[in-house]
Amino acid sequence: MMATLDLTGLSVRPSQVWGGVRLVPLVRDEPIETLRLHAHVYGDSIGIVKVDRRTAYMSYIPHGFVATWSTDGTPAAAYGTEITEGSPSACLRLHFHRRMARRADKKRLRFLPMHLAVEGYLALHFGGPQIVWDEWSQRAIRNGLSPRVEEAYSGAEVEGLGDALRIFEIHPGQCGVLVYVADALAAAFVVPHPDDYRALHATLIQDLYGELVYQYAMFASPVPQFQVRLNESHVQTLADLRAEATRQQLAWPQFHSSAMAAGLLDAKYDMRRVYRMGDYTLTRFLPGFQLKQENHIGEVITDQRGRTAYLKTFRLSENQVRRGHLLTHLAVHDWHLPTTASALGVTEAQLGMRLESAGFGALLREDVLARYRRTR
Repeated sequence: MMATLDLTGLSVRPSQVWGGVRLVPLVRDEPIETLRLHAHVYGDSIGIVKVDRRTAYMSYIPHGFVATWSTDGTPAAAYGTEITEGSPSACLRLHFHRRMARRADKKRLRFLPMHLAVEGYLALHFGGPQIVWDEWSQRAIRNGLSPRVEEAYSGAEVEGLGDALRIFEIHPGQCGVLVYVADALAAAFVVPHPDDYRALHATLIQDLYGELVYQYAMFASPVPQFQVRLNESHVQTLADLRAEATRQQLAWPQFHSSAMAAGLLDAKYDMRRVYRMGDYTLTRFLPGFQLKQENHIGEVITDQRGRTAYLKTFRLSENQVRRGHLLTHLAVHDWHLPTTASALGVTEAQLGMRLESAGFGALLREDVLARYRRTR
């Protein structure tokens, strides 16, 4: 199902700037009481998740989230952060997880935030060619895209992010934040209740961020503050001053939604349901893989009306978008290279070179790849 993200009930507050990092607080009109989140902290560990009988997902997984809900309208309880026993060694431990999302008891679900979305991206057309065309190698036919590897950076490696999260105060009623680096949207994070946000705010420094975000943080200059400027010619009375202030208050959210966050909010996503929790649904989503545009993956919990209770996103780098773009077009055309090349407006040899550049060269037979190089 294709759909957009619905942030109804969430309003933005003035941004907070630290160097190249801009944090835009999100405040709920009314907290969600029937769904609550808390963290289950695993510490510095490499997590291994069994996706199916033949496939495993491995990544740095510092924490999981536990969602608790009620079905009778009464407030759900948040149990607070749980910390597992960690090793005093400087080495990373291995932590084995049964699933990406696993029911803990009747009304509690434990899931791995962000990794739920990343695994969905890595699984994109993971099985490889469905038809044994001559161009594909035996490895592509037998193993598909296995192993599939992508790189990301922890928030601690993103210049200025840790200081920004530590320095700025949390707004009353704040239930989320949009993180910008060099005024490029890096991530969105939304939770149901202000108490959940206060408990989970610090987990942003452990989240994963893409290569583009890391590079922007390294090389970008400080971003400007958006200063409020009142038009003095329109202010003659206290009522005029109040009206001008109201106009300025409305101008920032309108600019933010239409310009800064438009790449996230205006896009349509391929939504795949993961788990139903009473009146709520946990879903992960993939973008349309449009080249030279913002592309975000993520997971979202929505209510029966489609409004967002929980959201976490990851911005793909240009190379990751390119890989998703190629795989999507190959799958649409049954992995037939001449047909796919024609649809993309390139020659078959150019498509072969794009596949090699994207890291998929090993899927092609070596003699076919050599022919493409000669043709180029």
